[in-house]
Amino acid sequence: MGRLAGGEPLMNYDAPPTPTGPGWGQSLHSGAAGVALLHAVRAHTGEDDRDALRPWAAAMLKGPIQAAAEACGLYEGAPAVAYVLSFTHTNTATRALATLDTHIADVTRQRLKRAYARIDRGALPTLGEFDLISGLTGLGVYHLHRGHKTELQDVLAYLVRLTEPITFEAQRLPGWWTGDSPDLRPTPRWPGGHGNFGLAHGITGPLALLATALRHGKTVPGQTQAITQICDWLDRWRNGTGSRAWWPDLITRAEHRRGELQRPGPRRPSWCYGTPGIARAQQLAGIALGDRDRQRQAEQALAGCLADDQQLAQLTDASLCHGWAGLIQTVSRAAADALDDELASHLRRLNVRLNKHLDHHGLPDGAGLMDGTAGIHLVRLTDPVNTAITAPWDRCLLLTG
Repeated sequence: MGRLAGGEPLMNYDAPPTPTGPGWGQSLHSGAAGVALLHAVRAHTGEDDRDALRPWAAAMLKGPIQAAAEACGLYEGAPAVAYVLSFTHTNTATRALATLDTHIADVTRQRLKRAYARIDRGALPTLGEFDLISGLTGLGVYHLHRGHKTELQDVLAYLVRLTEPITFEAQRLPGWWTGDSPDLRPTPRWPGGHGNFGLAHGITGPLALLATALRHGKTVPGQTQAITQICDWLDRWRNGTGSRAWWPDLITRAEHRRGELQRPGPRRPSWCYGTPGIARAQQLAGIALGDRDRQRQAEQALAGCLADDQQLAQLTDASLCHGWAGLIQTVSRAAADALDDELASHLRRLNVRLNKHLDHHGLPDGAGLMDGTAGIHLVRLTDPVNTAITAPWDRCLLLTG
């Protein structure tokens, strides 16, 4: 299987474990689907033959594929399986994708119908309605990846609608304000819900999709205005300027009402919730809009984060979701689009930090994509400039512009 820093084995196991929990096979986040994605990309680069992929693909496809609208998202069920199959480039996968795409289109229609009904009721959304991991942004990523024009346009139109302000309990809120707590469910500990900034679960996921689609010429009415409206909100909550700029991961209803944050500084610099993911989304927005000032500001904020040892010290694991691998992948993609070489100049040092972490702490316990070894190795495989060498597997992270 190969090795990482310090000669450690690449994977914790070469074959899928048994037994496994419900849904594990079809989980892109932490299950067999994520490891199958690694092997598909390794086969594409010539590092693996397809024999290594087969047991993980079999584990992914074992049992009925989940296609219920409430149980599907980019990282679970039919969309996750289809996303992985799209990187395998086999005749069998092509036939399976034709069937899966029909089901995913139906899932998308059902989710949109529910979302519009919720908007019409004047209720707040759940994070799972619109986010990247479980929601319509993730489904939109899949349709953009697959070239599904109608379904993508339908999702983009919904995201435009999502940016319209909503009045709830006599307070004017952004349309993406959620009644959920950060752990994705309502709780009395979060009265009034929260505004989420993260790329994984917050509004920068929709921003990155709207911007990436615009960059590729996929547009709907109101798209540029929606991008601008989200960016204006991010500007409102930005702390500092230039290389000292940072954004919160979330704000409470009380903070929104007062118009000021009750926290001393930035959280960990992760892909999922930190300044790196938020800055990458704004960089994509600047590129899509032709706004070099916004692009430059986003790049300066990201570079400042990378030069701040206090922020970097908050990273305590190697993972793709919230660790060193995710930071490196975010910076790698941002550097490839950047106006200068400053971001690229940090990559060697970041890789050294990842290696040191692995030397001291070893590999994660699991082999999954987001929290395990598969994601770390995919970052090692990625060539940020030549996507003919490495497949753009990180479209599922909304990093590939």
